[in-house]
Amino acid sequence: MAAAEGSAISARNLTLTLGQDKHPVEILKGVDLDILPGEVLALLGPSGSGKSSLMAVLSGLERATSGTLQVAGANFSGMDEDGLAQARRGRIGIVLQAFHLLPTMTASENVATPMELAGMEGARARARAELTAVGLGHRLDHYPTQLSGGEQQRVAIARAIASRPALIFADEPTGNLDAATGAEIIEVLFNRRAETGATLVIITHDPSLAERCDRIITLADGKIDTDTLMDSTP
Repeated sequence: MAAAEGSAISARNLTLTLGQDKHPVEILKGVDLDILPGEVLALLGPSGSGKSSLMAVLSGLERATSGTLQVAGANFSGMDEDGLAQARRGRIGIVLQAFHLLPTMTASENVATPMELAGMEGARARARAELTAVGLGHRLDHYPTQLSGGEQQRVAIARAIASRPALIFADEPTGNLDAATGAEIIEVLFNRRAETGATLVIITHDPSLAERCDRIITLADGKIDTDTLMDSTP
């Protein structure tokens, strides 16, 4: 199957094998996947099915063992770790279950610093604007320990989106939050994604959240089991 023209992500026969040579463990077993620009896709599957590993490979956090992978116009399959790190900048935003904020930096600094490291102009102003957009305009100078879990995840979302990446990956973004706060965070994530037009890939165990997406892919034993387009008719 040839790579689809105009795809935000195009993967062919992706495999991922981890472990020692004598005891290799196959995590991904030949994944073919195309994701369209602006699409909102949910990844579902039981623990151990390969969801997080697939997201790690698609986002450039992990190198595939074999196969081809095009992400936002870049050939990830030919890159080493340094190349992948460079390619992620400005192209990919990531939101994880653990917030991964730097404790010695304020909310504004946590958002601005990645953009400054990438050489983007106006990083501080962009960080303040994005934090305001996620409802934290009054918390710009607060440190992570001064923020609630929901507020910390809002900072993480702002950090992921502030550079206007083509792709956003979210791995169980509400996993460390109570139900009410988690629902608020999903609204923030979906609203910011809609306003920026980014492609969103989200791992979730929540069927109701998955049903809000354009498409649901279920993984089983390192392979795509089902691929379902949701009915967008009102």
